[in-house]
Amino acid sequence: MTLAAATELAAATNENLANLSNTLIYSSMAVYTLAFFAYIAEWLLGSRSKVGRTAAALTPSKAAKVGKAAAPAVTVKKGGSTAVLERPKVVVRATAGQRDVPDGPGAHGGDAQGDLYGRIAISLTVLAFLIEFGGVLTRALSVERAPWGNMYEFNITFSTVAVGVYLSLLALKKNVRWLGLFLITTVLLDLGLAVTVLYTASDQLVPALHSYWLYIHVSTAIFCGAVFYVGAVSTLLYLFKDSYENKLANGGTPGRFANSVLDRLPASASLDKFSYRVNAAVFPLWTFTIIAGAIWAGDAWGRYWGWDPKETWSFITWVAYACYLHARATAGWKGRKAAYLALIAFGCWLFNYYGVNIFVSGKHSYAGV
Repeated sequence: MTLAAATELAAATNENLANLSNTLIYSSMAVYTLAFFAYIAEWLLGSRSKVGRTAAALTPSKAAKVGKAAAPAVTVKKGGSTAVLERPKVVVRATAGQRDVPDGPGAHGGDAQGDLYGRIAISLTVLAFLIEFGGVLTRALSVERAPWGNMYEFNITFSTVAVGVYLSLLALKKNVRWLGLFLITTVLLDLGLAVTVLYTASDQLVPALHSYWLYIHVSTAIFCGAVFYVGAVSTLLYLFKDSYENKLANGGTPGRFANSVLDRLPASASLDKFSYRVNAAVFPLWTFTIIAGAIWAGDAWGRYWGWDPKETWSFITWVAYACYLHARATAGWKGRKAAYLALIAFGCWLFNYYGVNIFVSGKHSYAGV
């Protein structure tokens, strides 16, 4: 076989792998869609008769209502010659995220039928994850490099890692099945954007990206983004659940949708704690990501930091998450205020990826979309 023929055969093999990658990505989208409908069935067909734990916990009993209406009784104690008047303690609702409210029964509502659909949804999610992982792997093999050279490759890898984080939490016996519907919905949107707007044919990297730092810096950035995403979803759900609990505690009557959906979620305190732990756990790795990028910039461009738009927004994201973690650890900023900071921080991460890459030119623009 001549050298030209061998080269042509290798190119054809690479093209075949690239086409296989595209087929696997589309196949994973089809299976994710089936999983999406299974999650919907879990929410719709799960028992509603077993929800109402939040309402029961926050609804005062008749005795409490009577006691609230009447003036508190006064107990007189005599200590020597001095009469001591003691009023009973009035228990007020604790600050946001600290109420003693039980977690909801989950999307399935605690019944067998809903749980069956939930298990089917998880099984389909695992299958779709494996298919998508195969698509990312064959994309890498088609060009014999890490599959993170452009936004399309970053997107398909990002969604794969996000689902992997979710499944890992389930494997660790963490009760996060409530996250499934929201995760798969956005994964489908992410993949739809990838295969339509952001798609880029397989190609080789520019010389500046030929470095082992590509495997270190970009892989950690993808993983951090996936974990930040999980934290952002739980933070958003916390805000909805906290508003629901506030309304019940103040005597309001939430709508049927809130009673059916929000009451099945974990308590706002649990959601708040989960999002904080997730963001706090990955923040040191995000710090390392920025440092690794600076070292790579020193090797590639001869300077460690030049306030390139990508560098600037990476630092802004770091500052935003640092402010959130500091605020969350400060008593006066727990609850909703800290949650808003967490969402702003994740918004900075999203703009750092989508906005900077699409709308702003800089040294990181060599990969295009």
